[in-house]
Amino acid sequence: MSDLLTMVDVACWRGGRLLFEGLSLRVAPGEGLWVRGPNGMGKSSLLRIAAGLLQPLGGTVSCSACALADEALALDRELPLRRALGLWAALDGSRHVPAALGALGLAALAEVPVRLLSTGQARRARLARVLASGSPLWLLDEPLNGLDEASVAAVAAMISAHRAAGGGVLVASHLEVPGGAWRTLELAA
Repeated sequence: MSDLLTMVDVACWRGGRLLFEGLSLRVAPGEGLWVRGPNGMGKSSLLRIAAGLLQPLGGTVSCSACALADEALALDRELPLRRALGLWAALDGSRHVPAALGALGLAALAEVPVRLLSTGQARRARLARVLASGSPLWLLDEPLNGLDEASVAAVAAMISAHRAAGGGVLVASHLEVPGGAWRTLELAA
């Protein structure tokens, strides 16, 4: 089976400075890679490069279909949550919205407009968008920030199930990430 993500000698320039260079990594099916490091070292930029949203300064990136959950909610705030997730799922050719809502404890909020969700509910909604995508590779930027204990357990179960089914996960986080054994990559100054 081929890797879901491969980066070779990647460099990133942001904000007038070199964040990292010579970075090589891979994520195979079933694997999880946890990127750690202080603020400003390029963890989020690394995920954006993997997603194809940011061009690297140098190196090569090969990525299968992926879904990114970063600070952007990326859901139409005026639509009910189910419909907002459905728009993304339709783009991905997925029919997993009901399962994603259930997995993250959002089923009772399916008809609530996105703009009325609490901060924690909105954070779970962005993760539901990733789950509903059906993408083999998940790119998760600080997925546990602002979540209560029950929600962290739901995210752990979601990640474990995805990896058990052959999916891969690249996480950038300051917090310890549940959901199986993780390889780690430390970004430092």
